[in-house]
Amino acid sequence: MSGMVSLHLRTPLLESTPLSRVAGSEVWLKMEAMQPCGSFKLRGIGRACSHHVARGVQGLVSSSGGNAGIAVAYCGRKLGLPVTVVVPLSTPERAQEMIRGEQAEVIVSGESWQEAHGHAQSLCGPDRVLIHPFDDPLLWEGHATLIDEAARSGLRPDAVLLSVGGGGLLCGVLEGLHNNGMADVPVLAMETRGAASLGVSLAAGRHLELERIATVATSLGAKKVAARAWEWCGRHNVTSSSVSDLEAVESCLRFAADHRVLVEPACGASLAAVYGRHPFLRDKKRILLVVCGGVGVSFEQLLEWKQNLDREGP
Repeated sequence: MSGMVSLHLRTPLLESTPLSRVAGSEVWLKMEAMQPCGSFKLRGIGRACSHHVARGVQGLVSSSGGNAGIAVAYCGRKLGLPVTVVVPLSTPERAQEMIRGEQAEVIVSGESWQEAHGHAQSLCGPDRVLIHPFDDPLLWEGHATLIDEAARSGLRPDAVLLSVGGGGLLCGVLEGLHNNGMADVPVLAMETRGAASLGVSLAAGRHLELERIATVATSLGAKKVAARAWEWCGRHNVTSSSVSDLEAVESCLRFAADHRVLVEPACGASLAAVYGRHPFLRDKKRILLVVCGGVGVSFEQLLEWKQNLDREGP
């Protein structure tokens, strides 16, 4: 569509010596943590926001107290549009401050994301559009550019490793693989055990919704993956696996030591597959790991989580 603006950066693609040593194969990192607002979300959300601006909307609404909300706020500031982000009561003050720092209005409403999402929907109209955190074809098109970039760099992986929350990243990566002649490349989709909506669905053979989320990896906290993500699993080689919160947090700390980059436990779930030598990766010579990033964490918070999780035990 004419008038669309690209808001994301082309992120580095790095061969990781520390992770390659652990895996016994090449591990390539797509460094989405280096996006201006800290996560891969900017790719899809930037595309969606730019699309709606090109057709004349006057305002943007988001229903996320996490990376999606921050990305919508960033896009609104760059595009010169007012943004309202509706967050649930559980959203940390730090996240709210980051959203306000991008000049967006923050409204606190509801105990859960679902309730906040309902309120956000009520704020929309012909000139004010809701940007969904993960369930939108425009988002998937944007996230697919991550694979476009890797392909242009000449990388053809034997496997792609990523984390799954609502499934937006998974949809985009699979779309990107199919667009770039890599429909045969398998994907390892990682979750934490307290948010394993995809894993539970695949095990049951039905698209299920979790009763509750119980994980420090709140960015993975969708009770049910997008219908499109579930459909993709029926036509692409997707393996689902999960790790404990402790494994995810420890992987974040180890990655910070190895690469001097701070990421959320949601991203730590993918890193844990390498650090924990997941059986899926044993015969893979070249692995593409999406370092999805996330800004809802500090080094002190990671240390506190590790201490608490150590105390709780397995």
